[in-house]
Formats: sequence, structure tokens, C-alpha cells
Amino acid sequence: MSPRKVVDFTIDVGYSHIEGETLACDLCPRNCRLKDGDRGFCFVRQNQGGQMKLTTYGLSTGFCIDPVEKKPLNHFYPGSPVLSFGTAGCNLGCQFCQNWTISKSREVEILSEPALPEQIARAARHYKCAAVAFTYNDPVIWAEYAIDTAIACHAADIKTIAVTAGYINDKARSDFYAHIDAANVDLKAFSQHFYSKLTLSNLAPVLDTLVWLKHESQVWFEITTLIIPGENDSDQELHAMCQWIYDKLGADVPLHFSAFHPDFRLLDYQPTSKETLVRAREIAVEHGLKYVYVGNVDDSERQNTYCPACSKLLIERNWYELGQYKIKGGACAYCAAPIAGVFPAKRGSWGRKRQPVSIQSF
Repeated sequence: MSPRKVVDFTIDVGYSHIEGETLACDLCPRNCRLKDGDRGFCFVRQNQGGQMKLTTYGLSTGFCIDPVEKKPLNHFYPGSPVLSFGTAGCNLGCQFCQNWTISKSREVEILSEPALPEQIARAARHYKCAAVAFTYNDPVIWAEYAIDTAIACHAADIKTIAVTAGYINDKARSDFYAHIDAANVDLKAFSQHFYSKLTLSNLAPVLDTLVWLKHESQVWFEITTLIIPGENDSDQELHAMCQWIYDKLGADVPLHFSAFHPDFRLLDYQPTSKETLVRAREIAVEHGLKYVYVGNVDDSERQNTYCPACSKLLIERNWYELGQYKIKGGACAYCAAPIAGVFPAKRGSWGRKRQPVSIQSF
């Protein structure tokens, strides 16, 4: 077998400035200072001869069509297929990362397949996907690649989704989200201690991103919190987080509580119990949040969407399979109360399928 041809898609990128003999990366709050040859914490941005390079531009770790609910997004084109892909690296150091073979690997960059923005848009259109999702690792660190892909997707009438931890600096935030239609932001906890200990990062920039998305953008976004036993599951922290969401973001932002399963460097932890997720959801509802869901457990009742005005079942879910759909014109079909989200006239019917895609044929 002949060796695989390696294509160099490395490109010059922005969000940097020179400080003496170092190149400063301004993309995320880590603000890495890099000497010639150095890579940032994310590993994919590198100082090459005084120029910042994105070494994974045009390279992906694989493509797959998923239901949009898997992102998770419950209020954005329900039931629709989404072409999902990611690259390598990450700007957080989560000890519980469930995609660590991608986000932490320094070999994935070499093993990735070429995928240019126009190819991705063509593939999404061919498979009649409602959106392309930048996921698996955080698209913030490959912002230029994500932006170019989003531009190509929008030209083909394809929406874009970012699945992200929200760890991004001000200028890059406005540039990045100008090309994003929907996002799921991973609010990993509501304490600086957790962020320092288990993600090697800081909470404040994530909260800044959430407030900015709500008040300075047109992006539809939802929040996910992975509940880890003994780390971010105390009643005190959950009350504080839910009150903050209500006060700063409003009652309409959907919140997903997801079950933790031991992985990466937290293999000695216990999985999250269903009871813990139910309690977290009850706390959120107590604080006035209208759309609160549980994930990674078998609990269809708490994965459904109910009208906050008349309490009728509007969107029925069994994991990623949709049943009843009673939203009409963005409102409850029973009482006409507005339902927050982006809803088509007819729900999608993709179901639970997971379909790998070979991007090279496009």
C-alpha cells in the first residue's frame, strides 16, 4: 500500500500580536506567549517564524450525520440531521473529557483527513442536513477554519452550530459568532475552584460569553452542565447557578443537565445517578427556568418539551427520537403561548441514526 499523501493546509491566522521576541495569541483567555516553534496550550496554533499558524486548517478527524438533539439542541430545528465534525486539540484541560482521544492527542493532526470548507458545505447539502456542527473538540481554537466553513455553508443555505466551552476573548468572540446560528455552551460548573482544578481554566470568561450571546448577538444558544458527583452537584452550587442564569440570561434559555460517566483521568469517580439529575432539574425549575432537560439517562418525561403556560406536551422525545410535535408558528399549538427557539413548520424525522460520511467524495 502506498503511503498516504499528506496535504499541508497550514495557514496564517489572526488574533495575535508581537511582544518582543514572542508571539502573543489573543484568541482565548489563555493568552499564550509563544517563541518561534512553540505551540499554544491548544497545540494547534503555532509560532512559525514570527507568524501564527493554524496547523489543523482544512483537516478533520471525521464526519458524521447526527440528530441535532445530540449536540444537545432541543429548540433548534427539532429532529433535523446535522453534519458534525471536529479537528484536534483543545484550549481547556478537562480531567473528565469524553473526547480526549481527539482533544488531547498530538497525533490526530497527522492522521486527519483533508476537508475544505466548500467540500463540507456540498456534503451537507447533498445529505439534506439542516446544519453543520463544529463539535467533538472546541471550534474556538480553529476559529478561522470554522468561520470559512460557516461562510461556505451559509452560501448553500445551511445553518451552523458551535458546540463549545465558551472560552474565547472579546474580539474573537464577535468575529466567531457573527457566523454561527446556534450554539450549545458547556457551563461546566459554577465555581472557580472546579474550573481551576478540573479544567485548568477560569469561570469568568465563560459567563462573559453567555451574557454576550444573550444581549449582544442573534445566536440561539442552549446550556449544558455535566453533573459530576462530589464536584459540581451540591444544592448550594446548583441554586447559585440557576439563579444566575435566570437573572443574567432569562427564563427562556434551555438548560441541559447531563450524566457523567467515568472517563479519561476521572475513572475512579462514580457515574451520575438519575436521582441527582432529577434534583438538579427541580432546582432549576424552582428558580423559574422554563425549559430544563436531563441527558445521558433513560428519562423521556424529562427530555420532553412542555408549554410553560398550559403545561401541555409539545415535543415528545425518547432519547433522540421525536414523537408528538405540537408547535405552530413558534408557539404552543394548544394555547398559542410563544415557545423560545427556532422551529420549522414541520419537525425533522432523522431519528437516532448516526451516519458516517466520507468527505473525500465531495
